Amino acid sequence: MKNKKILVTGAAGFIGFHLCKTLLAEGFTVVGIDNLNDYYDVNLKLDRLNELGIDKLKTEFYNSEIKSSKYPEFNFFRLDLQDRENLPVIFEKENFNVVCNLAAQAGVRYSIENPEAYIDSNLVGFANILECCRNFKIEHLVYASSSSVYGQNKKVPFSTEDNVDHPISLYAATKKSNELMAYTYSHLYGFKTTGLRFFTVYGPWGRPDMAMFLFTDAISKNQPIKVFNEGNLERDFTFIDDIIMGVFKVIKSDTSKTNFSLYNIGNGSPVNLLNFIEEIEEQLGITAKKEMMPMQPGDVNLTWADSSGLERDYGYKTSTSVKEGVKKFIEWYREYYKV
Repeated sequence: MKNKKILVTGAAGFIGFHLCKTLLAEGFTVVGIDNLNDYYDVNLKLDRLNELGIDKLKTEFYNSEIKSSKYPEFNFFRLDLQDRENLPVIFEKENFNVVCNLAAQAGVRYSIENPEAYIDSNLVGFANILECCRNFKIEHLVYASSSSVYGQNKKVPFSTEDNVDHPISLYAATKKSNELMAYTYSHLYGFKTTGLRFFTVYGPWGRPDMAMFLFTDAISKNQPIKVFNEGNLERDFTFIDDIIMGVFKVIKSDTSKTNFSLYNIGNGSPVNLLNFIEEIEEQLGITAKKEMMPMQPGDVNLTWADSSGLERDYGYKTSTSVKEGVKKFIEWYREYYKV
């Protein structure tokens, strides 16, 4: 498997960056793609790429191949997945075996205000990936879905067998659409697709729009934090290393017996939001000033992953407690922001 070439889209993103680092450490040849949009601080994306040996100045050039100064087996392109002209050129040139699509317009709340961004990236972009996989005979497409597809599902833990026909945000609807599109392509064109429904990923290099980052940043600056639904929320917080381990197992040891597979990838133990905040307070040594807020549109009360399918087929098992995960994030936060 190590002589195979893997495309990682969203390579400058939180999960994409960590996956590239792991694949390269394991000896794989990797090509990364990212459009470096400004949904959140572009400097954080550029610093992630710098960790992968990609020169910040060279990323100013669109659709230009950048070779890593740290990893001989890593190249990067700044490119939009919506670019129907240039994306197939890269597929033809690079001759990928496996594609891992992590690029997407992220954020549930942002999708309420900016629906077009989600249509362009998550639907048009994903359709272009599927077309390239079909036309260039890709062996396996692994792609990011989301726990948001479960909406206000009352049955817990959430299972991939559950009905997911009632998404309550456009972001969730695009992720459900991706699964349906992948199923159709697997059925019609006979290549393997595996969708991974991620559950509340957090950890070092995490996104600034996520709760972990927002809470840590505000508490460390002695600013109030907004606690939605009066804190009556539970999330299946899953540490980035556990997520990457699961994705890596799927890429490396493809044991799926069918062309289309779907898995939950989460910790399997939801944590109350107030308890999560307490853990951050303890690690920072600061008590948070809390502003209790009502429920937000598009948000859900509870997420809880049944990851037994991934455990059965790939031996996946999380190993990072919330206490350990929060500690590692705050260590990174303090080092990165020099606080």
